[in-house]
Amino acid sequence: MSDAQTKAAATPPTGIASARPTACLALADGTVFMGRGFGAEGVASGELCFNTAMTGYQEIMTDPSYAGQVVTFTFPHIGNTGANAEDDETADPVALGMVVKWDPTEPSNWRSAETLSEWLARKGRIAIGGIDTRRLTRAIRMNGAPHCAVEYREDGNFDVPALIEKARAFAGLEGLDLAKEVSCTQSYRWDEMRWAWPDGYPKRETPGRRVVAVDFGAKRNILRCLASAGADVTVLPATATAEEVLALNPEGVFLSNGPGDPAATGEYAVPMIKGVLAANIPVFGICLGHQMLALALGAKTVKMSHGHHGANHPVKELATGKVEITSMNHGFAVDAQTLPEGVIETHVSLFDGSNCGIAMEGRPVFSVQHHPEASPGPQDSFYLFERFVASMV
Repeated sequence: MSDAQTKAAATPPTGIASARPTACLALADGTVFMGRGFGAEGVASGELCFNTAMTGYQEIMTDPSYAGQVVTFTFPHIGNTGANAEDDETADPVALGMVVKWDPTEPSNWRSAETLSEWLARKGRIAIGGIDTRRLTRAIRMNGAPHCAVEYREDGNFDVPALIEKARAFAGLEGLDLAKEVSCTQSYRWDEMRWAWPDGYPKRETPGRRVVAVDFGAKRNILRCLASAGADVTVLPATATAEEVLALNPEGVFLSNGPGDPAATGEYAVPMIKGVLAANIPVFGICLGHQMLALALGAKTVKMSHGHHGANHPVKELATGKVEITSMNHGFAVDAQTLPEGVIETHVSLFDGSNCGIAMEGRPVFSVQHHPEASPGPQDSFYLFERFVASMV
């Protein structure tokens, strides 16, 4: 990148930062963006991705699948619904930081309990505003997801060369098992169902199908959707063995979403899944769980250039021709060319043709790459939870 380009990247948009910059975003190629910090002061390094969703910034920041990543939001009005405890997908934010175009919008929503900046500060997460996110997103799409370092200092004193080196020192997500870091450490029961007006999250009170959910970084709303579809859910850590899963006498096994390289997590997860498959139990996977199932069945996964992150991804179900608007969050994908005999491709992305679903022929074993619980359609893909529970006969 030329000196002129670097200077342009470092110049905040008009009307954003007439005062001294208080945050800095440095990419491994030496590109530097200066802006305004909010949230918690500090520094973090990871992989930089972009998300095209217009809502759900709180859910995105607390999605365990974003471990090891800094998220650029392409939608400019971030912060307009504030933050509240009910919308967290896990106890604390997992994404390392957020990058936005404008300073956070003042919240205007009856459910708001605090501002986005207050929430981020309390949760210890860094954010930078005043960035040309359109330019940054184009660079990610053209060159792939870069390694980055982001720092927020109120005094505005940055060691930019050191930040660039910190970005370059990040090892990347390939070969990295992050599921252990975000998974639960002991088993627990889940009975909370999907949010309903006006009472919030009701509890499941009637008996349901016994489902064991293996937590590679499970979002709470996935567990709620399982409960709402008729499941009594017990959650086990990512490192659970087939013997530990089967000891609970499940009628179905769910493989959750999660972060990192599926091949690395597969070192311990694939043997567990193979043991479950040998017991002839219905299996359903989402996101990383989809990739784990594919590996257990003999397929391979690949690292994507910049991944899929957003709430507007069209996916086609091949059996029916139906197109679903889905939520996506993944940097790895199943290589459909490696699917073995007896495993069929069920869904594909209409953006790039990449695999979005598989199933075993003649058995209730299936998975999808997208997130049906995120309701972008808003409920185009909820039938998958119902199909899973209905398969337990």
